[in-house]
Amino acid sequence: MSEEAFLEILPRISDPTAARSVKEELGRAHAAGNEEAVAAVLARFERRRGSLSQFMKELKMRMTRYMNKRLNRTGTLWESRYKSVLVEGSELALLTVAAYIDLNPVRAGIVDRPEDYFWCGYSEAISGTRGAKRARQGLGVALSESLSDSELRTDWRRTSARYRQFLYEEGEAREANEFTKEGSRRGFSSDSVAAVVGSRGQMPIQAVVRHRVRYFCDGLILGRLDFVEEAFARGQSSGLLDPNRESGARKMRGANWGDLRTYRDLRKDVIG
Repeated sequence: MSEEAFLEILPRISDPTAARSVKEELGRAHAAGNEEAVAAVLARFERRRGSLSQFMKELKMRMTRYMNKRLNRTGTLWESRYKSVLVEGSELALLTVAAYIDLNPVRAGIVDRPEDYFWCGYSEAISGTRGAKRARQGLGVALSESLSDSELRTDWRRTSARYRQFLYEEGEAREANEFTKEGSRRGFSSDSVAAVVGSRGQMPIQAVVRHRVRYFCDGLILGRLDFVEEAFARGQSSGLLDPNRESGARKMRGANWGDLRTYRDLRKDVIG
């Protein structure tokens, strides 16, 4: 980074007093003809510019000062210092970390299921909000990298089922074990985990109806097979439905719907 470029960004990365001090330091080095001192200042900020740890330290520090001033408070804002971990892109490592993050509100006893916690990535992914697309992309990338399956980046139906199954397996409740010295842990009952694994990650109807389901507003006809077929036949005879279509009932996606069928085979964002 050249000195000109550095001086241009300096006001954005330092407060006025610190920026003035650095400029004076550079000025003294130039006046003394000490170009090594100038290079040392630039190198110092170059290391800082490429340090994630330094960035997080300054971000937390500035946020603390802002909130203390706004709320007329003193003291720390964050519970502990910033930490980082380099994670391998494997199912054992990457997906375990992703599940750990999404399961935090369950282990804290805030909610019973991760999809009920408004501020976690998994809940965002199935919410149907503006941020759902990005959250789904993130889970798709994590799964595709760890399972070496590139289709998981774009196939949300498979991604959702696979991640939900992994999430519940990782989140099973645990009793304290005096022999292994493992402590107890809040989580899902063994029956809940078995149900999710048995359904291969498909959400049951009781869970699905808590979310936005397009079948209920865009399916056109909804009911058991004979009901949908009968309504389809009436629609064809009256000219309201496609005369070239051979059958009306279509299986529904995104959950274990049992005997329910719909007329429209919705393919995009069935559950949100």
